[in-house]
Amino acid sequence: MSRAMGLDVGSKTIGVALSDPSYLIAQAHGTVQRTSQREDIQKILDIIQKEEVREVVLGLPKHMNGDQGRSVDRAKSLGRALEKELGQPVVYQDERMTTLSADRVLQKTGVRREHRKKYVDSIAATFILQTWLDKEKRSFSS
Repeated sequence: MSRAMGLDVGSKTIGVALSDPSYLIAQAHGTVQRTSQREDIQKILDIIQKEEVREVVLGLPKHMNGDQGRSVDRAKSLGRALEKELGQPVVYQDERMTTLSADRVLQKTGVRREHRKKYVDSIAATFILQTWLDKEKRSFSS
């Protein structure tokens, strides 16, 4: 049973989300602590193999006006490295407002400010993946 993976690439962590096997619902999977790009890729590849991921959706953190900054460069660099390792393209999804939305969800559910940091990236990855799943409206069979 394959699934899709969503990634929210930050400077210190990478948020990870996975779809259910029917490609309908995205769920937070956790975060990868960044060390080096090589080690980051290996950690992601380990999840891909273990969870039978078929497609990787990587968030592009554009500015509100659509401009691309250093964060986009960082995300695309990781995306190119993943594509090379996987031998298949990575899908890019606009992620504007996902971190803010994730923080609001945590705030509304009563998660204390000092604890939000450890959840916000994986929830942002969930928003990235869910947006892509909804947009694609794919129907995959296992």
